[in-house]
Amino acid sequence: MKITFYGHASLGIQIADTHILVDPFITGNPKASNIDVNSLKADYILITHAHQDHILDVEAIAKRTNAVIVSNYEIVTRFGKLGLEGHPMNHGGTWDFEFGSVKYVNAIHSSSFPDGCYGGQPGGFVIEGEHKNIYIAGDTALTFDMKLIPLQTKLDLAILPIGDNFTMGIDDAILASDFLECDKILGCHFDTFGYIEIDHEVAKRKFFEKNKDLMLLEIGESLEL
Repeated sequence: MKITFYGHASLGIQIADTHILVDPFITGNPKASNIDVNSLKADYILITHAHQDHILDVEAIAKRTNAVIVSNYEIVTRFGKLGLEGHPMNHGGTWDFEFGSVKYVNAIHSSSFPDGCYGGQPGGFVIEGEHKNIYIAGDTALTFDMKLIPLQTKLDLAILPIGDNFTMGIDDAILASDFLECDKILGCHFDTFGYIEIDHEVAKRKFFEKNKDLMLLEIGESLEL
């Protein structure tokens, strides 16, 4: 399983020959100007919620690649009206795709489209594929619901927002990793704009002091599980 960071909360996940994009917000992010959005491969696009900084490039990428959009019912329905294929889910539901299983889990946040229309309830994803298991929290506050995940799935990596203000910050993300029983963390949703800028060294040190590994990838950089 290969995971590439495209800035903000945007990720690419490759599982065998399947390419998955998560929350593609690239053309609107000046920090991701080195990423050619038109060259990105996508068989599936996973969307955690409807805010613009998570859906901006969904339509263009899905039309170019014929990717299947996986999200809550309201988001999939909205993009379906544009002629895009989707697979709707809701909290607690799991579906077996050809690359592995995907479970849609709780997140505490808001969710509306840029025009103000209702975007359904926000969520995160637990993905099990290639004998590796990851949790993508999406935009969320710290929540006890995270404790339910390791009761069913032993995680190899948790992808957590760490920018604070709109989501969890560093200290709450450390607690989240305790709840998840996962000490390997990939940070996201930080530095994109002023409200969520962080001190990288302080963040890494705080995780290290708790015997945890916080990875902050450069935009375009990848890791392999």
